[in-house]
Amino acid sequence: MTALALRRFLTRLRRNDRGLALIEFAFSLPVLVVLCMAGLEAANLALAHLRLSQIAMMVADNAARVRTSIDEADVNELMTGAELSSDSLKLKANGRIILSDLEPNGLTGSNEGQYIRWQRCWGNGVFTSSYGVTNDGKTDGSMKDGMGPGTTATTKVKAASGTAVMFVEVAYNYQPLVSSAIFGTKVIRYSSAFNVRERTDQAIKNAGNLAASATALCT
Repeated sequence: MTALALRRFLTRLRRNDRGLALIEFAFSLPVLVVLCMAGLEAANLALAHLRLSQIAMMVADNAARVRTSIDEADVNELMTGAELSSDSLKLKANGRIILSDLEPNGLTGSNEGQYIRWQRCWGNGVFTSSYGVTNDGKTDGSMKDGMGPGTTATTKVKAASGTAVMFVEVAYNYQPLVSSAIFGTKVIRYSSAFNVRERTDQAIKNAGNLAASATALCT
């Protein structure tokens, strides 16, 4: 090959852009894959937050709607509904729902306040209530401000005299769609509370003599 021919070949080679798009795509592909995975994980996390907040509200609302009196069978139905609503989240295996009956303790003076009359749990997640357990506040004013986040009465929920509040906490170990390396290990918590509508007898019954395992006792 003569020097002139070599120069012409090198000139053509320098101007040849065939395959350039493929090379650029190969360089950008890892970035696109990471962005897509992060986007999917972010959407899944947002959806989990939305569904858990709705489940907390649904259980509290439905528990407050039970009329006349409330039974262990009613609690089981509430938790079954929550299970059906959270099937894709696998909430039973990875989380817990805690339902508390909050009422005035009927005391006066420095012992006046609220107390947790009963509490029921559902789910295999190793979580406890963030705000109290059964009989907390029954004989003293330790729960005078009620239940809920924060340290002041303005951020907590209280039951009015002669009635009760159904207070629900949902805790969930987030299950990643792609990988936990994107957002790390996350625990999602939501709470919701509704005033009891018409029920005047707040003691929980067990007319069907349900076994302890079926009544969702918090242990």
